Amino acid sequence: MQTFRIAMVQMNPILGDLEGNTQSICRWLKESRKAKADVVVFPELAVTGYPPEDLLLKSRFLFDTNRMMERIVRQSHGLSVVVGCLTGNNINDALATQTVPTAFSHLYNAATVIADRRIYGTYCKRYLPNYGVFDERRYFHAGHKIPVFVINGVVVGVNICEDIWYPDGPSRVQALVGGADLILNINASPFQSGKGHHRERMLAARARQNGIPVSYTNMVGGQDELVFDGNSMIVNEKGEVIVRGKAFEEDFLVTDLRLGISNVSHSSVKAKARATKKFGKQVERIVVSTATHFATRKMLESRSAPILEPLEEVYRALVLGVHDYVQKNQFTKVLIGISGGIDSALTAVIARDALGSENVIGVFMPSSYTSQASRVDARALAKELGMELLNIPISRLFHSYLRLLDGVFEDRPPDTTEENLQARIRGNLLMALSNKFGYLVLTTGNKSEMSVGYATLYGDMAGGFAVIKDVPKTMVFELSRWRSLYEGDTFDQLRIPQRIQDRPPTAELKDNQLDQDTLPPYSVLDEILRAYVEEDLSSEEIAALGFKLPLVKKVISMVDRSEYKRRQAPIGIKITPRALGKDRRMPITNRYPHS
Repeated sequence: MQTFRIAMVQMNPILGDLEGNTQSICRWLKESRKAKADVVVFPELAVTGYPPEDLLLKSRFLFDTNRMMERIVRQSHGLSVVVGCLTGNNINDALATQTVPTAFSHLYNAATVIADRRIYGTYCKRYLPNYGVFDERRYFHAGHKIPVFVINGVVVGVNICEDIWYPDGPSRVQALVGGADLILNINASPFQSGKGHHRERMLAARARQNGIPVSYTNMVGGQDELVFDGNSMIVNEKGEVIVRGKAFEEDFLVTDLRLGISNVSHSSVKAKARATKKFGKQVERIVVSTATHFATRKMLESRSAPILEPLEEVYRALVLGVHDYVQKNQFTKVLIGISGGIDSALTAVIARDALGSENVIGVFMPSSYTSQASRVDARALAKELGMELLNIPISRLFHSYLRLLDGVFEDRPPDTTEENLQARIRGNLLMALSNKFGYLVLTTGNKSEMSVGYATLYGDMAGGFAVIKDVPKTMVFELSRWRSLYEGDTFDQLRIPQRIQDRPPTAELKDNQLDQDTLPPYSVLDEILRAYVEEDLSSEEIAALGFKLPLVKKVISMVDRSEYKRRQAPIGIKITPRALGKDRRMPITNRYPHS
């Protein structure tokens, strides 16, 4: 038996900040040297950030990325390093001549293995996800080699994110044919509620299947609508998690593993023969270093961060998403329209936890339809959060608009036009404040409202970032209760005023208005929306779950008719399996009868 020390860097890169990301990587290299690591592992596309999207169509971006890689190579003395990066077929020629070509013939999502100021080899991702938020086939070619690397006498299989999800994928080949003692899988795997358990079960299955440990190093941080949750881990050959990184924050994990010199016994002879016949020519064994550390070296104690319960997991994803979107896009403060209702209250609490109360400004814009309860609750919320609250009444503006439009409307009776006009006045005022002071407007619409179009285009939809856009209304209440009862160490104690949590939802755009005058109860609506938006069930299939068919058809029709609104809405943080953004791309002009 020998010991093998892994340093896993769960870092939060800024997409496109090649210089800053490279500096961070070099700092972690110094820490890994101090820790006497045999290998240090960084996430997928750590140099660029993920996903780079159409930056990948710029030849200079690839060229500059690889110039940064040269700096990382120079800083790798005394270490073996696995780092996620980009590579192209003719990149070496371009770097040698310092000439940026007009295009690269092939582009790969890669993991480069470096040691002592030298590149030993590169693994190129084989399985390119092209579903949900992923569109890697638009940019990358699939790799065709399956190398294993001998690092300090240990045979290591390196692969990238999606590759590990396939039972007969690269990990299996690296173990069977390459004789790997250990799999190092690097990731930029975005968060969604419930995904962590599925991910852990998959890694456990892969470790047991191949009879070797799996190290899973994941990115952390917010990138537009995506949040990467970290939760890096090592799973031993029995499928047991022996090390777990923190959730939603950077982490540096150093772990000692006891590894056998040979692991041939982990599979049958027949399986190995089949894999060798099919993949043998693609497997390459690259020797980086042969020095070994046997069991006499003092073992480090492993540590594991706690597993978060579901609501805390979602809440922390939202906080990190807001923090990183604001900070990485170099805003200083945010504006939120405070109504006295639950959606704006939860949005304000999330923003306050992400940015500090001094950087959150509430704007209360009452009309003649605003209740006294809303006025009291808005002030109580601001006091509880310690945030500034501006009071800008809109009644005079609203009546000025009505007088101006009176002749054009030709004495037609009031309808949703007048309701939406109030929302648009508020949106206009928020954007004026944003324009004047350079603050970012956070919108407060939830997934239930955005799905059925219960929101005003250029009104309450006006803003730069939609915090709870992917949070169903029923979960808005759950998160609000959870945060009000929270007693942990991550956030301080506060309480959303009880009346805000208890009041029936209302837009207060006309007398005695309630959301349920227009919509089914949210407990019913959210179940129908989950079935239609997230699971793509038909109206008949949804009705078979216990809902009345006319109601199901009405909800589906509302969802379909509102696509044009959502296309013009600000992006928001993804927390469900299918968000209303890159996840779900429906045509606006569309006559297919979904209902």
